[in-house]
Amino acid sequence: MTTDRDVEVEYPLTEFVAKLRRLADALESGKPFRIQVQNKRFTVPRSAQWSVEHEAEHGEVEVEFQLKWKVADAPDKPEHDDEV
Repeated sequence: MTTDRDVEVEYPLTEFVAKLRRLADALESGKPFRIQVQNKRFTVPRSAQWSVEHEAEHGEVEVEFQLKWKVADAPDKPEHDDEV
């Protein structure tokens, strides 16, 4: 059973770029993407759907890169230690 969670973490630019680079490498190679966000580690499956969201309101602009999948589609642990 998964509990609801909604967190946003700000990273220094170098860490943010490194995460994006690892994600891009995983997408290009067809591998699942393993990441940790605020003490929770999880795997984004190869079957995840991705989108870009743009919002503009109250004088602020936001762009979000989103990956979505069903919990049942992603294992809690990686199949292999070499996952990105």
